[in-house]
Amino acid sequence: MSENKLRENICQFATSLFDRGITHGSTGNISVRLNDYEILVTPSGSSFGRLDPNDIVKISKSGEFSGALPPTKELPLHQAFYETRGLKSGAVVHLHSTHSVALSMLPEIDEDNVLPSYTPYSIMLLGKVKLLPFFVPGDPAMGDAIRGLAGKRSAVLLANHGPVVSGKDLEASVNAIEELEATAKLSLILKGMNVRSLNDNEISSVINKFNVDWE
Repeated sequence: MSENKLRENICQFATSLFDRGITHGSTGNISVRLNDYEILVTPSGSSFGRLDPNDIVKISKSGEFSGALPPTKELPLHQAFYETRGLKSGAVVHLHSTHSVALSMLPEIDEDNVLPSYTPYSIMLLGKVKLLPFFVPGDPAMGDAIRGLAGKRSAVLLANHGPVVSGKDLEASVNAIEELEATAKLSLILKGMNVRSLNDNEISSVINKFNVDWE
């Protein structure tokens, strides 16, 4: 896909997320792998509802950027996914979506697997979602925390901050992060209820059928 088309796709997906209230204000950032040496990323302080393809920033492998605006301060998050997951990582999406952030603040959630196994789709699209600790936005230590996972997770939830998902391409990444937000919403709606989650056999059947990484 051409660079111009990728720039347009970033803006189109961002607008869709913004218009449906999945992100708000100037929160969230998106990047896409352009080639083995460069990525495209949304600029710092930009709103998903008002992105211009010409404002998308190009980042070299060495970290140099070209464009009129600086890249998102969360760039270390994105770079860490590309470095550790290789070609499995074609795009990265980070949001401050309400239900996911709320879930990250509950003391009883499983830090190794924050999402309950309510539906097969969260398992298929996300695998296990790791809760990472709180970092000040823009702290390079967030990238170090991602590197510490050694490429074994495609999705994480930053405590008191929001989800980050990396998929094979932009559409897959957006679909996955929307599934994460929807499952977080289900978790909050059903909190305290006697819920029937998928059992271990059902989870295993999904993992095996769809070749899900489940570590």
